[in-house]
Amino acid sequence: MSIRNNNEGSSAMRFALAAVLVAAQSVSAFAADVPATSTVDAVTVFLSGAEVTRLAKVKLDKGENTIILGDVPASAVPGSIRVEGKATGKIEIGSVDTARKLLQREESQAADVKRKELEDRVEQLKDERSTIDAQAQAAAIQKKLIANLAELPKRRPSSDTAPGAGEDWQKILSLIPQAAGESGKLALDAQQKIRAIDRSIKDLKNQLASLAPAKTQQTEIRVFVFAQTPVDADLTIRYQVPNANWAPIYDARLQTGTKTEPPKLTLSRRAAISQKSGEDWTGVSLQLSTSRPSDGASAPALDTQFVDYEQPPRPVAAAPASANFELAKRDRLADGRALAGAAAPPPVEQQADEVAAPEPVVETVAKLESAPFEATFEVPGRTTVAGNGDAKRVLLMADDIEPALGSRAVPKLDSNAYLYATLKIAKGTPLLPGRVYLFRDGTFVGTGDVPLLPPGEEYKLGFGIDDQVKVKHAVLEEKRGESGIISTSHVDSRSFRVNVKNLHERPINVTILDRVPVSQNDEIKVEYTGRATPTMQNVDDRRGVVAFEAKLDPDEEKILEYGYRISWPASKSIVYGP
Repeated sequence: MSIRNNNEGSSAMRFALAAVLVAAQSVSAFAADVPATSTVDAVTVFLSGAEVTRLAKVKLDKGENTIILGDVPASAVPGSIRVEGKATGKIEIGSVDTARKLLQREESQAADVKRKELEDRVEQLKDERSTIDAQAQAAAIQKKLIANLAELPKRRPSSDTAPGAGEDWQKILSLIPQAAGESGKLALDAQQKIRAIDRSIKDLKNQLASLAPAKTQQTEIRVFVFAQTPVDADLTIRYQVPNANWAPIYDARLQTGTKTEPPKLTLSRRAAISQKSGEDWTGVSLQLSTSRPSDGASAPALDTQFVDYEQPPRPVAAAPASANFELAKRDRLADGRALAGAAAPPPVEQQADEVAAPEPVVETVAKLESAPFEATFEVPGRTTVAGNGDAKRVLLMADDIEPALGSRAVPKLDSNAYLYATLKIAKGTPLLPGRVYLFRDGTFVGTGDVPLLPPGEEYKLGFGIDDQVKVKHAVLEEKRGESGIISTSHVDSRSFRVNVKNLHERPINVTILDRVPVSQNDEIKVEYTGRATPTMQNVDDRRGVVAFEAKLDPDEEKILEYGYRISWPASKSIVYGP
């Protein structure tokens, strides 16, 4: 009885196990690999790095599916990859795996066909070149034979040759020029054909080199999903790449105005975008953000600082070469991080959008979205940025400003005055550090750099030599002597005169800069002398630098007389610094 029960139990277990295996096979039958192709749709470029958004469409059967995406570049940061989507039915994403593999890219499949055509054409041209080489060699041999034939009449006839039985040299010599011309023409024709074939082969090899490689290192993304019903799904893949950035550049166009028209300044903000992410961004929706996601998000930590009595110096062994190399490498990396996103590549002229005649050609501007901690510029339309590092230049926005013009001179160093425009940054987004290209009355006058300027701050931009302000500098007195009866001391006195005249049609603010020596010792006394009093001292936090400011009407001239007196003990001598 017990045996029969055991047999019945064993049969039940075998039946249950078979049912489980059948169920597992039925579930695995529904699981499938679904290759998918994605395209870059949108990119947000930061001052360092970028976030790329790709779109893909897939059809999924009911059950488990593995969506395989192989067109994401190898530079994608694995931890930044996110997959989202919408579908016609309910699907669940189980996991997302990434791996770097050598994969066949879609563009390289088409390149394989083109590569085969180019390689066949190169082989065909090489065969043609071999044939023409033989033609050139035959012409060279023929030319040599003709040259030898021309030398035969110069040889003495042999003793056994009967008189009158020799060659008809007159007839032979008349044929030599014709034969030489034909052989020369044949050789020249061969050389021309060889040059043409060599150029064609070089062009074809350049085209071969520019084709996408058959396989490239890519990031393969495997998305494991479960679909309750057959569905169509639209996937969104987001990831960050490090080798991308944009740098601000500016055009400052100043119209100096006339007697009746005030000056006007147009400040155009542009962006130079470049990237080497391993993929081209073709026809994408482009945004530029002022944030730096790669920078640290927290303040640095402070370590404990101790104070103790100074210890006697100990001999220190020289650091090994490897340690010095590591320190230098670490310094270079730190310098690279400090300069990332700050330097601007050489500017690339952007073509203006086409508009119907006779309307003037204008540039579209980006849409600005400001946030408390960053600003984002949305570039209008669709933009293409190549992945080879070439800069793409786009216009972000342009502001019309009524500047205050002024002239500044340092007559001790330069007899020219320089025109400056004071501008005030409008409310909204700050002015980021970058290179500025300066134009005055339609003429390019040079370049400069602007620092980080928050909204509402004023800044002076120089626009070259101001020919309408004349400055003359003269030394009135320069003498040394001694003072005192009992305790003598040395004295150095110097005084100067500056004449400045305004030839503009409008009043202008003029600033004259000079310097007074700064004592580095209590025994050295420096006294300011002269009738003109500086309006500013320690200009731009530079000790001893003074400024004289005045508003001059048209044709008004102002004379400044000023100087200084230095005294010090007679037993010592002084030196002037740079």
